[in-house]
Amino acid sequence: MGEDLKTRFSDKDLDEFRTIIEEKIEKAKKHLDLLRSSYMNDGNNGTDDTSPTFKAFEEGSETMSKEANTQLAIRQEKFIRDLKNALLRIENKTYGICRVTGKLINKERLKLVPHATLSIEAKNMQK
Repeated sequence: MGEDLKTRFSDKDLDEFRTIIEEKIEKAKKHLDLLRSSYMNDGNNGTDDTSPTFKAFEEGSETMSKEANTQLAIRQEKFIRDLKNALLRIENKTYGICRVTGKLINKERLKLVPHATLSIEAKNMQK
């Protein structure tokens, strides 16, 4: 193993993370669409509500205010943006490098939080 492998993930690892991130972006976009349609079409019985996931989602969202939905949508948009930034870091081969310590972020952490830019170590230093 060359010295440079310690400071970045292999292309194989990067490909694996790209797949995880792209799947997360897809899911997040769907979630965002549901959020948007539920606060834009309150009480609208369009064709959307025939899908079982939408039905469950809508029943749950009736108790949620539009404000809460809007907040969720904003969070979801930020999440998508963070994931897209992670894809850019994969392209630049800087993905998974802690921006504080410069060390590689633990793979298991990245699988759970693929847009992380801090290692647990750096996160703890911020407390």
